[in-house]
Amino acid sequence: MEKFHYNTMPSPIGKITLVASEDALCALYVKDEEKPKMARAVKNEDNKVIQKTIKQLNEYFAGKRKTFDLPLSPEGTEFQNRAWNALCEIPYGQVWSYGKQAQYLKAPNAQRAVGGANGKNPIPVIIPCHRVIGSSGKLTGFAGGMEMKIFLLKLEGHEVDTHGLKLSKQLSFESL
Repeated sequence: MEKFHYNTMPSPIGKITLVASEDALCALYVKDEEKPKMARAVKNEDNKVIQKTIKQLNEYFAGKRKTFDLPLSPEGTEFQNRAWNALCEIPYGQVWSYGKQAQYLKAPNAQRAVGGANGKNPIPVIIPCHRVIGSSGKLTGFAGGMEMKIFLLKLEGHEVDTHGLKLSKQLSFESL
């Protein structure tokens, strides 16, 4: 059985718990959500993957990092992993619609399945599911909560109409 390590860090979105193997980041938990990987994890402040993740997250929250360079190992179905890989293709400061992500996956009618996969993303922020919104610009469900999604979109330069829960000004919105 693979051994997992964890450590926590403070952040502008709340306490983050990171879970990693010796080789890759496996989960990023925020706040009090269910933490399935924690059952097999032991606290370890010296894990190199976790140390590198903390450094890069701090740089991201400080506005000094736009991409992450981390070994990732999210656990999911084949479709979920394809959807999460697609999320990593969305550049910092841009957003895609669920339709755009489905088109990218060559599954144009799979917007709902894409939304379901994004909602199960075990490594949010780093695998940027917050960059996916409705085709009308409306902010839609986000497992970390709408407050976190709004914070991350604003951090990346978007103006958000919090009354209508939609982007009021977008740097770039790629739709098909």
